[in-house]
Amino acid sequence: MKSAANAEFLIVVAEDDPSVRKAIMRVLELEGYQVKTAQDGNAALDLIVSSKPHAVVMDVMMPFADGLTVTRELRHRNNRTPILLLTARHEVGDRVAGLDAGADDYLVKPFAVDELLARVRALLRRYEAPVSASILTLSDLTMDVNRREVKRGEHTLELTKTEFDLLHILLEQQNIVLTREYLYEHIWGYSFETNSKSLDVYIGYLRRKLEDSGEERLLHTVRGVGYVMRQP
Repeated sequence: MKSAANAEFLIVVAEDDPSVRKAIMRVLELEGYQVKTAQDGNAALDLIVSSKPHAVVMDVMMPFADGLTVTRELRHRNNRTPILLLTARHEVGDRVAGLDAGADDYLVKPFAVDELLARVRALLRRYEAPVSASILTLSDLTMDVNRREVKRGEHTLELTKTEFDLLHILLEQQNIVLTREYLYEHIWGYSFETNSKSLDVYIGYLRRKLEDSGEERLLHTVRGVGYVMRQP
């Protein structure tokens, strides 16, 4: 049954396999979403830039430009449209590569329709989330949420969208231990499988960038619970 509330959302589906592309388009249209499609990377990039969708569902392996290349190019252009990458590869390294390119989420084929729709809803919640105008600080770390700028002392940190969002939540609730479940729900919009390493990967990325010049550790692990931003 179509949802009238979904009619305001435009989703771009980029997939070179015609049968998969049509199937995804039909599933989304049945939920009431507007859908535009592209069959290769170059067409996807042009369509995303020109149509300004609310979210993108994009296969990794496509002709002319793959999904990772398209994602990197969009982020390089400061385009922050939420992106869900699709791939037939199951290795953790492939998932990390997709997230590191700037994608917001990653779904392995074959997937259940309900899971695809849950991921899309999570992307759209992220698109709708208001951006705070506050400036957050801890020790010599400063985050300008409105400008999406992070500095450690005088050094500006280059963060991906997911890295920024994760640091924002941790910094906004500094001195409070946030559970892994809480962070998964608030960053990705749903609970990952219990053995997922995505959060650990991003914590590692953040620590390397926050401590690149030997600065004191501000992002701490509370074993068996989660993570907290605090001064030593």
